[in-house]
Amino acid sequence: MKQHSFIQRCLLYVLLSLIAVAMLFPLLWLLSTAFKSPTEDVFTTPITWFPTKPTWENFRIVWQSYPFGRYLANSTLIAGLTVGLNLLFCSLAAYPLARLNFWGRDTLFATVIATIMIPFQIVMIPLYILTVQLGLRNTYLGVIFPSLASAFGIFLLRQAFQGVPKEVEEAARMDGCSELGIWWHIMLPAIRPALVTLAIFVFIGSWSDFLWPLIVLDRPEYYTLPLGVAKLASALDLDWRLISAGSIISIVPVILLFVFLQRYIIPTETGSGVKG
Repeated sequence: MKQHSFIQRCLLYVLLSLIAVAMLFPLLWLLSTAFKSPTEDVFTTPITWFPTKPTWENFRIVWQSYPFGRYLANSTLIAGLTVGLNLLFCSLAAYPLARLNFWGRDTLFATVIATIMIPFQIVMIPLYILTVQLGLRNTYLGVIFPSLASAFGIFLLRQAFQGVPKEVEEAARMDGCSELGIWWHIMLPAIRPALVTLAIFVFIGSWSDFLWPLIVLDRPEYYTLPLGVAKLASALDLDWRLISAGSIISIVPVILLFVFLQRYIIPTETGSGVKG
């Protein structure tokens, strides 16, 4: 029995290792290509994973020849505002759906969840018309506008709010805390792991979004990194070394964000706030 269990575990590790290699393959190829010199062939058979003469020249050319600093600042500003506003509006919508009793609550929640099944391409044209009518074209707010709140975020935070013990809420009311105060001082700290998880999802979605910024922006000074990389690809006649360097620049902030925030994605002790 123990030998059978050992074999199963080994097979599971082999399978997981193969999946990990398959997932990391594009990233490793991108990283290898970004450091190859102009004299090295990118499309060799078999693939050369380690450049013979590694160089930072591709990153220097990309950074100095194109306004990647501006693109990076635009993406950071847009993603930061999108995360902050999404957390604010989603938590404000999720709290009453989870903790307050009012007529039509379940129907309203079901309607919100149903919008998840609607593809963005269907509402894209009405959103664009509304954005133009509001005078938000070629603005940061115009890029953020469709992501101010999301049905997924409301669902995630509602489930997290429902997991907070009612004793915590009752103790706060006994101390004279208002409904808004309970939401801010009690509920939000109690669901910090869910907030961090939603923040990571929203940040990645905003940072890597290409379609909506492409539609709503046509002035290069407002371009985000995905638009900048696309412009780089078209301008350099598919020089994969430079395109890979620009792509690496665009994904490094996402990796750093996950590395720094992953320790916060852990359950928190909410029962400590209950008065004895």
